[in-house]
Amino acid sequence: MELKGKKVTIIGAAKSGIAAANLVQVLGGLARISDNQPLEKIEKALVGLKDRRCVEIEFGGHTKEFVTASDLIVASPGVWKDAPPLEWARAAGIPVMGEIEFAWRFCKKPVVAVTGSNGKTTTVTLITRILEASGKRACLCGNVGTPFSARVLEPDVDIFVVEISSFQLELCETFRPYVAVLLNFSKNHLDRHPTMQDYFDAKKRLFMNQTPGDFAVLNDRDELVRSLGTKLCSQVRFFNKPGESVNPDHLAVLEVGKIFGVSETAAQNVFDTFPGVEHRTEKVRVLDGVTYINDSKATTAESGAWALSLLPGPIIMIAGGHDKGEIDFSAVIPLARQKVKKMIVLTREDIVRQKLHKAFEGVVPLEDQTDMAEAVRSARAQASSGDRVLLTPMFASFDMFSNFEHRGQVFKEIVTGL
Repeated sequence: MELKGKKVTIIGAAKSGIAAANLVQVLGGLARISDNQPLEKIEKALVGLKDRRCVEIEFGGHTKEFVTASDLIVASPGVWKDAPPLEWARAAGIPVMGEIEFAWRFCKKPVVAVTGSNGKTTTVTLITRILEASGKRACLCGNVGTPFSARVLEPDVDIFVVEISSFQLELCETFRPYVAVLLNFSKNHLDRHPTMQDYFDAKKRLFMNQTPGDFAVLNDRDELVRSLGTKLCSQVRFFNKPGESVNPDHLAVLEVGKIFGVSETAAQNVFDTFPGVEHRTEKVRVLDGVTYINDSKATTAESGAWALSLLPGPIIMIAGGHDKGEIDFSAVIPLARQKVKKMIVLTREDIVRQKLHKAFEGVVPLEDQTDMAEAVRSARAQASSGDRVLLTPMFASFDMFSNFEHRGQVFKEIVTGL
């Protein structure tokens, strides 16, 4: 795709949008940014631009005139597929694509792409490490920290390992990973996707351009995921088969490793020394015999259940955040009844508070808080030596924080300062 002299407007000035703007500039295009937030809210992000002087920036709202004066529109992941700026562009005949699709147009190396409702970050991190352990130069990027656009032109890379969300897949058209992994599927993001089918359809887009020379890695115990196996033209590999009791994320990593010739022994060595990813059952400190654990990345009930299954009780659990639609706590309730001595409901949204009270009243004692520092102090006051204080929200972070990393960092800073 030729960008020289082309006006490329990025909708959204978050991390992915800034990376896309920088890529446009490197490739000789004219980068433009439109964001609906006031300048003071995006000023910090704009510092990441390679040459801000050459970037036209619209802030405080999108305008039709600015958007339609473009040759191409690139949407950040947080922009809905039917958002007005994208609809204006389509009506004017201007191509629209997401940041992942945009970066893919300039990618010259194989891509391993991983999606799923839970476990993506741990899986892509482990895939990257086992590839590196086998002597391959793997680059981890996507929804895991560094945008694909920021890394796609790096020369010293053999394989890109990309974490990809349903939001990013919605605006993919030609994206074709050599290896596509679907870890699992459960209720999530129903604030953005109208139905579960719409959510699943977004996930399926990961496979839509694969050929018989590519690979699809699917969870055999997830009925909906398994059903895709007969509908794909790529080579299907299943993991988490009946009788396998190993961590399913590890099984997915092993299956990807086999495709690239990584031995099971080499992969196991990586598993044995892996400290975990930040914000996922991350041990922060032990104070007065109480262990504080940051699991801010747990934005679904299934992730919360996973954290509870790993840890012995008694647990004081901090849960809550921003509502994402329908949520099923059935996997959490028996674990909470067994291990949780107190649930602190931390949210500024009445709907989230109501959902947690409805699910857990009579299961565990509940306490409401609207401030992280107060929630942590209350947990400390009620914890005894041998207990664990676990932040595992099961909801998104946007009621109080910019993202789950911000939420986890605030939790860690408060705990470290106790």
